[in-house]
Amino acid sequence: MRFPLISKMGAVGAVTLGLLWSLWTVQGVVNERQGRQQEAEQSVANSLAGSQTLLGPVLTRTCTETWVTLHEDDKGQRRATSETETHVLRLPATQVQVDAELGVNPRHRGMFKVNGYGVKAGVQASWADLGGLTLLPRQPGGEVRCEAPVLAVSVSDARGIRVAELRINDQRVTVQAGSEQAHHARGFHAPLAGVQPAAGTGLSVRLNLELAGTRGFSMAPVADTTLVRLRGDWPHPSFGGRFLPSERVVRADGFDATWKVSSLASTASQSWRGGERLCSPFGAVARLNPYVMTEGSDEATSAENGCIETFGVSFIDPVNPYSLSDRATKYGLLFIVLTFVGVGLMEVLRRLRVHPIQYLLVGAALSLFFLLLVSLSEHLAFGWAYLAASAACTLLLTFYGSFVLRGWLAGLGFGAGIGGLYGVLYALLQMEQNALVLGSLLLFAVLSAVMVATRQLDWYELLGQGSQRP
Repeated sequence: MRFPLISKMGAVGAVTLGLLWSLWTVQGVVNERQGRQQEAEQSVANSLAGSQTLLGPVLTRTCTETWVTLHEDDKGQRRATSETETHVLRLPATQVQVDAELGVNPRHRGMFKVNGYGVKAGVQASWADLGGLTLLPRQPGGEVRCEAPVLAVSVSDARGIRVAELRINDQRVTVQAGSEQAHHARGFHAPLAGVQPAAGTGLSVRLNLELAGTRGFSMAPVADTTLVRLRGDWPHPSFGGRFLPSERVVRADGFDATWKVSSLASTASQSWRGGERLCSPFGAVARLNPYVMTEGSDEATSAENGCIETFGVSFIDPVNPYSLSDRATKYGLLFIVLTFVGVGLMEVLRRLRVHPIQYLLVGAALSLFFLLLVSLSEHLAFGWAYLAASAACTLLLTFYGSFVLRGWLAGLGFGAGIGGLYGVLYALLQMEQNALVLGSLLLFAVLSAVMVATRQLDWYELLGQGSQRP
């Protein structure tokens, strides 16, 4: 063969393409397992409750106005016609204070874990002036009749309601199913027959609420002032929605966060009056859950999508084996190329002959590492799974490399290089924000090593074109 090095490079390139297909297959396995994880989340949400969003308490009142209209017919005779119009008056609270304690209870579907939770909340709501629930006749000679005011609380998934105890002036009031609100029907309500709204009169209520859900908990700040304190035992909270906490403390055993949201900073009150949807800022499960009242939406665009603004917290796993395995697999091609560069460099410098089949076997071991990582991480902590898979592949390649490179010292050096690559990959997975700079420095170091090692190499001689030296 006239140009053996070029032919070898072509064969190794073909092997690399084949290994790229194998990496693509492994990534397909990771995606399939991620899909199974989402199915498990959907299954738990369908059986327990989805992501919960709390709206209220709010007051509504239905009033009917009746008046008589005189019409003149074709014969010039006047006829009296009675007409009616129904008005729904909505009044958000002047201030809502929520003091809630939340406990995360992981649920399992097979090998998949889903974070469910239970929240115990004490809610105090007050109205400084109930004049907004009174209606004056709007038509000449009109007569207005109003029903009793209704206190309503809406949630995303009513199946999660465990306890709802309402007290007005220390008197317990019975609540009924359904919020009696057309656009936010899931929840509960209580008719306030003993309350007579009038200008200058106020109202204060206390609500003891226990709620269950999955994935996340959020609130819609429809009151003039919304004050929320939320404590939880989950050490990795993810705060989201349209408002971040004004204060938060995250500890190894949980978190403590407070929000203070004014109606001057939020459009939630206007959106509620306009009948917009109640959406969750953590909507991945909500979109899959047919029992949830409304679709989920992205937290940054909920207002633009016709959803009431919300804020809250979700409960994420900081070490998700599938997301980490997916990121690791994306570095697979770089892994294989760097290994082949190392083998090819030793082949050139030591005048060895490594067959393309041997390149294929080395690459197959590297590809198998990622499949081992996915399968082991489903049963072990990710760190231990990574250690077991990398140790097994490093030992195998050290043993095989000692024969390919014709020497135990060369094999140990080859294994040490592979182990170093695994260490760098683990660092890349743990340092997500610094992954780019670390990867760039690694590539620069490899290129520098190759250039230094081949600085005096006669490439013309290797390519079979004679020597460039006189």
